[in-house]
Amino acid sequence: MATKALICLYGNEVAPRFDLTREVLIAVIGDVGKVQEEKELVLPHASVEIICNMIITEGIKVVICGGIEEEYYQYLTWKNVTVLDSVIGNWHAVLQRLAQGRLQSGDILTEEGSKNT
Repeated sequence: MATKALICLYGNEVAPRFDLTREVLIAVIGDVGKVQEEKELVLPHASVEIICNMIITEGIKVVICGGIEEEYYQYLTWKNVTVLDSVIGNWHAVLQRLAQGRLQSGDILTEEGSKNT
């Protein structure tokens, strides 16, 4: 079964803060670990309410971001959404790592997609 993921963006990077995100990427990852679909959306303004509503209505199962306030983390996990936070790096590398099933909270990815800890 395919999985929908949302990555909070800041240019080509994962956004450092969930609550200040104005651009997101929604990706569909298939069973074989391949990205089947990608779409970028620009929000009219930074709004946690808009993003959370989008996550629920779009059926997003995984959210990737930098920092996220505890109340939003708790809300999303309560809604059965996996939140991978404290992720830093180029969104392309992050998406590839997610598709491979190897992305974890706290991952820092360089341009090549390797983990620096």
